[in-house]
Amino acid sequence: MELSRIAVAGASGLIGGALVRSLAADGHEVVRLVRRAPRDAYEVRWDPERGDVDPAGLSGCDAVVNLAGAGVGDRRWTQEYKERVRRSRVRGTAALAEAVAALPERERPRVFVNGSAIGFYGETGERAVDESAPAGRGFLPEMCVAWEGAAEPARTAGVRTVFTRTGLVVAGRGGAWGRLFPLFRAGLGGRLGDGRQYWSFIALHDEVAAIRHLLDRDDLSGPFNLTAPQPRTNREITAAMGRVLHRPTLFAVPAPVLRVALGEMAGDVLGSQRVLPKRLLESGFSFAFPEVEEAIRAAA
Repeated sequence: MELSRIAVAGASGLIGGALVRSLAADGHEVVRLVRRAPRDAYEVRWDPERGDVDPAGLSGCDAVVNLAGAGVGDRRWTQEYKERVRRSRVRGTAALAEAVAALPERERPRVFVNGSAIGFYGETGERAVDESAPAGRGFLPEMCVAWEGAAEPARTAGVRTVFTRTGLVVAGRGGAWGRLFPLFRAGLGGRLGDGRQYWSFIALHDEVAAIRHLLDRDDLSGPFNLTAPQPRTNREITAAMGRVLHRPTLFAVPAPVLRVALGEMAGDVLGSQRVLPKRLLESGFSFAFPEVEEAIRAAA
């Protein structure tokens, strides 16, 4: 991508922060969407849960990347928190898409990249799925459908619109995987449930590289699974964590205990999602860390 002006929502998060650092290092001008009063010309105030953003702040941006949303795994899934998770994504996306569409055509970004998740597919068991698979059932699939649907104003306005259906991001700090590292380093890591469930992962480096690939390619639109080519089972990932960190992985958390501790969220932890990045690979993207052990070593 030529040097350009790129607006990023969710810049303080795990993926957003890494993306901003990568773009800035290559000389791109990054505009951060923030929920407080802007401190300089490179910040734009918005309120994703209220669906409020000033279109003028996006004027002249070549791209808008939306990675904002309340953390799915940050709290127990009460009905109130589930609504907050959904609202932060759907209303935030709608606000940005409508703001983009409201701009005069010459001032609109060329591309709108909107976050999504492999939760779109729901439980897949041992069945491998790609972007052609339909949405599953339950809270996460229904939320993802609404999340992606909220970007329709941008697409209708003629802005190339991309959805990044991201898997479990392997990172040493931040996100769900970041919480695993201290446990495994302490020798307390182990499989969850029977360990047969598939985890579709992606190294943080590859996540950022994939987003930049999608920004760069003017011929790419629609959903892309951001997952490594070979999903692994929780049992295999547990063993890989033990090898990389040189720690035993003797502890196992039984499924009933997880259900008591996590409530409805336990279904997501114990569920199996075998998701393949078919469209990403077909577009010519090359993974730096395609295997889980490589991804863990890069993050450790």
